[in-house]
Amino acid sequence: MIAPPPAQTAPDPSGPALSDDYHYRVIGRAIEEIDRAGGQVLSLEELAGRMGMSPSHFQRLFSAWAGVSPKRYQQYLTMDHARRLLAARHSTLETADRLGLSGGGRLHDLFLSWEAMSPGEYARRGAGLEIGHAWIETPFGEALAMATPRGLCGLAFSGECGREAALADMAARWPGARHHPDQARTGALAQAAFAGRGGRLHLIGAPFQIKVWEALLQIPSGHVTTYSDIARAIGHPKAVRAVGTAVGRNPVSLFIPCHRALRKSGALGGYHWGLNVKRAMLAWESARAEAEDVTVA
Repeated sequence: MIAPPPAQTAPDPSGPALSDDYHYRVIGRAIEEIDRAGGQVLSLEELAGRMGMSPSHFQRLFSAWAGVSPKRYQQYLTMDHARRLLAARHSTLETADRLGLSGGGRLHDLFLSWEAMSPGEYARRGAGLEIGHAWIETPFGEALAMATPRGLCGLAFSGECGREAALADMAARWPGARHHPDQARTGALAQAAFAGRGGRLHLIGAPFQIKVWEALLQIPSGHVTTYSDIARAIGHPKAVRAVGTAVGRNPVSLFIPCHRALRKSGALGGYHWGLNVKRAMLAWESARAEAEDVTVA
């Protein structure tokens, strides 16, 4: 029996600190305005005006989330950014060992370890599992975190589909499990992972899916790869379509970075929780990767 989600509360913009969810909703509106501009670069004044904000207020909120100016960020949000990203920061996965990105399943940019459910456990569709869930605020809007006693097993974004749909979607993946609210433990696990303080993932999937998700864990933040690269990396070069399906069924969004997988043409492909979320994630990571490059230089 799944408990109904609690009522949502809006953040107070006048408070001492704005929530991640509020920041992301501002960015979401900005993405819509940038799309409507049809390729025209909007000035700070134009973009703020379209959103009904003063330039200074919008600049403050935008910079707090993105870390770069609205003008620079627009370059990351254009539809052809994925193609440029693929050309400049393409990870073929075969270079993972040389780059120090593999080993023990460690998620290099979130410092998470992981273990997979056995095929037998997966075949039981979660029967006997206790899965707690919690609602948390993230840089990409409100998210539903789910965890077994062994670690985080799910992360879903509710911005486009709503809380009830996100919860039903995730619970249906393991129908035999007992699902229950667990704000304290599950919420703390997810927040620690977002803060880079360590944690553990419990991957629940079929053996082929686990291989695909393991490959996704090798892609550095700020980089991307292709579905065909993943297929070659797991030893099934002709299974590109099956890889795409497995990527789409990734239950732990962001932590297993399926948003970093693109079509060979450079097109974004799909994203279970909405393409705007995928675009925002890629742009957000690009901004931080660029900032790190400048710091190192």
